[in-house]
Amino acid sequence: MTTRRTPAPGRQPRPARPTTRSGSPEGPAHGVLARLVSQLSDLAAGWGPTAGRILLGLVLAWFGYHELIQPALWTGYVPGVHTASGAAIALVLAHGWVLLILAVALIAGIAPRAAAGLAALLLAQIVIWLWASAGLSDLTLRDVGVLGLALCIAGRTEQRLALTS
Repeated sequence: MTTRRTPAPGRQPRPARPTTRSGSPEGPAHGVLARLVSQLSDLAAGWGPTAGRILLGLVLAWFGYHELIQPALWTGYVPGVHTASGAAIALVLAHGWVLLILAVALIAGIAPRAAAGLAALLLAQIVIWLWASAGLSDLTLRDVGVLGLALCIAGRTEQRLALTS
């Protein structure tokens, strides 16, 4: 037996929500939708960091590969060194190798927190240099987003498909 509360003096009573045979206010579809949303949320919570780690690895691999294949295109981003110098080329090549090593570690799940932490340091250096040299730009903001992803992965204690945490 349910009791109805009467509204306070001067207040209008709320109209009752229609119910269906299933007893839920919006019908059986609401329960199915709620379960689906809950399942998708659980899936994203469990696999989201792994997907982020692999995607970050792919981004690092992409840029590392291009730095190794065409280092002269990247020498303009080396701080304090003339763009046409051999030192600039050597630094870009070293940077490309570091990116590739971090990418392999992230994709393979080898010490993903450490790899993401090192990637975050590298990306912080890139963001600071881009901001100092070019100001706020689309490149800077893109790298800020990638830096945020690296920080999220570095802070995650549990990883799926990882050899070590």
